[in-house]
Amino acid sequence: MSALTVGHDPEQSWDDLVRFWEEMEWPEGSKVEIIEGIVTVSPAPASRHNVIAARIQRRLYSVIPEDWEIFQTQAIAVPSRLGMFIPDLLVAPVQECAETETYLPAALAELVVEVTSRKNARHDRVSKPAAYASAGIPFYLLVDRWAPDGPTATLYGEPHGDVYRPLAVAKFGEPLVLPAPFGVTIDTSDFPTE
Repeated sequence: MSALTVGHDPEQSWDDLVRFWEEMEWPEGSKVEIIEGIVTVSPAPASRHNVIAARIQRRLYSVIPEDWEIFQTQAIAVPSRLGMFIPDLLVAPVQECAETETYLPAALAELVVEVTSRKNARHDRVSKPAAYASAGIPFYLLVDRWAPDGPTATLYGEPHGDVYRPLAVAKFGEPLVLPAPFGVTIDTSDFPTE
C-alpha cells in the first residue's frame, strides 16, 4: 500500500497545518507526516523495515551518552520547509525532549535515521534530507533498501543550507562507520533485503 496525501491550502499558515495534523483522527498504526506542506499518511512499515531500525538502534545504544535517547515515533518539526517528520530513529538529548509536547524542533536532533519503503522512498532520498540539513541536524543515515544500484546505507553530514555531504556509503554486507560522537560501526550484513 502506498501513502495517502491530503492536500494543503497554500493560504494556510504553518500553525494551521500543525493543528490539522494534531487534531485529525488518523488510521490506527499509520505514520502521519507533513512533507513539503502536504499531510502524508503511510501504513505501518513492514517487519524487515523494523528489523533494520532495531539493529541500528541496538548498536547506537552501546555508544550514545547517558543523557541522550533514541526515539522511534517522535515527530520533529522543520517549519521553514513545511515539514513534520517521524524518522524511523531519532537520537536527541533527553532533557530537551522531555520539555516538549507533541513534537520537537528538528534542530535538537543529533542523528536521524530513515529506512526506505518501496512506495515512498523518494521522500527519504530527497524531501527529508533537504529539510533535515536545513534544520542543521548533524547526521542523516539513509538505509535505502530500494536504491537503484542495490541496497545501500549512506551516512550524510556537514549540512550546508538544504544539502548534506555524503560521508560514507556501504552496500548491504559492508560495514558503515559512524564518526564521533557515535564512533560505532554498523554491520549492514545483518540487514534483511527485499
